Amino acid sequence: MNLQKKIYRFRLSAGIAVFRFYYLHKILLSLLILSVIGSTNLIAREITVIPGTKINTLQVALSLAQNGDVIKVTKSTYIIEDLLIDKSVSLIGIDYPVLEGQKKSALLIIRAPGVTIQGFVIQNSGISNIKDKAGIRVEKVEGVNIIDNRIENTCFGIYLAKVSGGTISGNSIHGINSVIQSGNGIQLCYSNHINISNNKISGQRDGIYFEFSTHCEIIHNLSENNHRYGLHFMFSDNDNYAFNTFRNNGSGVAVMYTKHIRMTNNTFEQNWGTSSYGLLLKDISRSVISYNTFSKNTSGIYMEGSNEVKAEHNNFRNNGLAIRMLADCEKDTFQLNNFIGNTFDFTTNGTENLNYLKGNFWDKYTGYDLNRDQIGDLPYRPVSLYSQIIEKLPSAVFLLRSFMAELLDKAERALPSLSYVNLYDTEPSMHMIRP
Repeated sequence: MNLQKKIYRFRLSAGIAVFRFYYLHKILLSLLILSVIGSTNLIAREITVIPGTKINTLQVALSLAQNGDVIKVTKSTYIIEDLLIDKSVSLIGIDYPVLEGQKKSALLIIRAPGVTIQGFVIQNSGISNIKDKAGIRVEKVEGVNIIDNRIENTCFGIYLAKVSGGTISGNSIHGINSVIQSGNGIQLCYSNHINISNNKISGQRDGIYFEFSTHCEIIHNLSENNHRYGLHFMFSDNDNYAFNTFRNNGSGVAVMYTKHIRMTNNTFEQNWGTSSYGLLLKDISRSVISYNTFSKNTSGIYMEGSNEVKAEHNNFRNNGLAIRMLADCEKDTFQLNNFIGNTFDFTTNGTENLNYLKGNFWDKYTGYDLNRDQIGDLPYRPVSLYSQIIEKLPSAVFLLRSFMAELLDKAERALPSLSYVNLYDTEPSMHMIRP
């Protein structure tokens, strides 16, 4: 009897399992069919703009388009003014068609998520001191991609306001090249998680400008011959810029009122002028500067109000002044850097210093290494007496290379106590530091 009950229960449970499997299979099959049917309705259509046909302008194509469509634009010149893109479409240029603004207003205004603009020449926006007119203006959307465009003679090149996520890559941006009329090449305001890579920017006010924009990546860009800064940060935390070149700008890069910035593997070069810096840091904290090259700048790094900044494995070559650190900087670390061929390696406007130097290579160091551990046996004082005089009396720079300057240098070597700045490298390296 017990055996029969067990057989009956086994058959019952097996039947229920088969029943469940059968209906589960039917439900999954139905869902698959519905998904396929649904996906056929979501397949992107292609709309091609060809002059001389019914779809002869971008405005006509946009009126016909639906979300997800691809609008291909054949090579020609198209006159546009404040063209609004309020659908999630991809606008693809074939052989670089020209979008001509005739110096009236903005050209493209994007107010839809997921828009792509690729392969256009976008030129001649209007100029205004009140309204920020741009080649491409993006407002309050997500996931916009601006790729491989040539933006020429626009006030602002690409302007993002309250944008989240997206890519700006492979664009060439050349501004009006006027100090008064130029805007910024790429500007971000209140935007986040934007990737800016492989762009070339020149002739603008600032090459790239960030304001209240966070968690962005700025990688492999060339910003040169801009009137003010190659890159400018204001109140923008947790950003990373790496492998960029900032060359021959009014100043290289300015990072202001910001924290948690990573600056790695960049080149700051040929930023010359009375107020020119490779890198300007003002009220910046808890950031990293590593594996960069500072070459042929008036000042390699200018630091004011910085706190807990780590500068490691950088090369300072042939600058007028490698580091100028004001007295209000605290808890900054310079470690394992190379200082080669600079007129002055370090200067400050104070006497007490609460910063830390260790293990750097200084080509002016004349100490010895008796135990051959590759570390100088005597600490190195990088702030020279003559640099302190220039700090107090800038016109004294005219005595550089003079007999008087050489005499001061020799006197300081004989009596190091002549320099009253309390800043030492406790373990100077005897050899250049390799990356």
